[in-house]
Amino acid sequence: MDFLEAAVTVLQEERASLHWTVIQDLALKRGYLDPFTQGDIRKHLLAALARGAKSGRLVKESTGVYALSE
Repeated sequence: MDFLEAAVTVLQEERASLHWTVIQDLALKRGYLDPFTQGDIRKHLLAALARGAKSGRLVKESTGVYALSE
């Protein structure tokens, strides 16, 4: 699963806006991201969240807080 897919999946499951650190923690705990096979989780997740917000798939509600676009 790629980083944006992992973030979207977590946000769909939680049905709430979340800070990127919470998205990262839940994605790791649920096995959507693997720190042993995917390098620099923080960097790639933040880049994916920014891409998602730019494309309209996600909404950046405040500093570091993301939600699904409606």
